[in-house]
Amino acid sequence: MTRVAILVGSKSDVPVLEPCLQTLTGLGIEHELHVMSAHRTPAKVQKFASAAADKGFEVIIAAAGMAAHLPGVVAALTPLPVIGLPIGKPGMSGLDALLAIAQMPPGVPVACMAVNGAKNAALYAAAILALKHEPVRAALAAYRQELAQA
Repeated sequence: MTRVAILVGSKSDVPVLEPCLQTLTGLGIEHELHVMSAHRTPAKVQKFASAAADKGFEVIIAAAGMAAHLPGVVAALTPLPVIGLPIGKPGMSGLDALLAIAQMPPGVPVACMAVNGAKNAALYAAAILALKHEPVRAALAAYRQELAQA
């Protein structure tokens, strides 16, 4: 069962997500990557987010740069936890995306990672899943033990 959906607003931003994908794979967490934009493909975002829980997803990571509307729109459309991942772009280096994600209105919660913090987004998703899934809890504990020994 796929547990984590990773959404990204543009194909050009997919390389920023590589540490996220590698970390989820390393922890044995099934995931899917989808390219969709709150601005260019809003109907696709609405359809996906509205049905995500019914399709078995448990956590959504939404990555976007600049205005970073994707995480907030997704959070407004799903009961699932949404992790916002701001992507750094030329100009403000991601500060604009960070502030857009961090300043969600009351009632539309989005967890906010650091700019380009793809690995931490994966680890936070794993921590959420570990509350319910023992294999994820064990994999995350082993990962943290490896960090401590390194």
